[in-house]
Amino acid sequence: MGRQGTMLDKEINSDYLEETLVVKIYKPKNFSSLYKYHICIMQDGNDYYQLGRAATVSDRLHEQKEIENTIFVGIHYKDRYDRWDKYHPEGQKNEAYMKFLVFEALPMLDRELPSYHVGSTRVLMGDSLGGTISLMTALKYPNNFGKIIMQSPYVDDQVIKAVNHSSEIQNMSIYHTIGLDETEVPTTKGEQDDFLTPNRELHGILKEKVNDYTYKELEGKHTWKQWQKDLPEALKQIFGN
Repeated sequence: MGRQGTMLDKEINSDYLEETLVVKIYKPKNFSSLYKYHICIMQDGNDYYQLGRAATVSDRLHEQKEIENTIFVGIHYKDRYDRWDKYHPEGQKNEAYMKFLVFEALPMLDRELPSYHVGSTRVLMGDSLGGTISLMTALKYPNNFGKIIMQSPYVDDQVIKAVNHSSEIQNMSIYHTIGLDETEVPTTKGEQDDFLTPNRELHGILKEKVNDYTYKELEGKHTWKQWQKDLPEALKQIFGN
């Protein structure tokens, strides 16, 4: 069965990143400009569409009326080094990428789409480092983004510090997963990292600070097999009717 909605490509010539980025917008089947829509911005956009099957999942959840009207937006990276530069807290383009999201991507989406124009209806989603940049961007720009889905995020001291220092995080909605087998994850730098322990530490802080917080430890590794399987649950939790 093919996709039922409409995929639209928009280009943004980013001043902050000094490159042209393609933003892939997926509108649900019965899209109408008479309605307003929630917006879900996915880091690793092509991966979410291809490996996460986000469009098909969106079709099914809309059809079954399990989520509010939602438009999915995918933003991709050039290669794994570019991804590290943009998504990692120490990446050279990390700050520029956040500014691109807030000051270039969001205004374009608000112009093009019938959205609510408020942070509580905008979600940042990502896996691994994509989850990290989603959390860090929302912490830095809490008026722009009120909800986060992070699947197996990379967590370090900077992430913990940012969460501890945030006064706005209690009002956000956060969905957070980690796999029980994520103790030796190969990284871009060629090392192996334990993702499980720092995610448990992050969970300890978030459950105290965030009113609307869902945390799950899943059976599985740091792979799309796990994230894809969990995606419908994540979306129902954050966009549920």
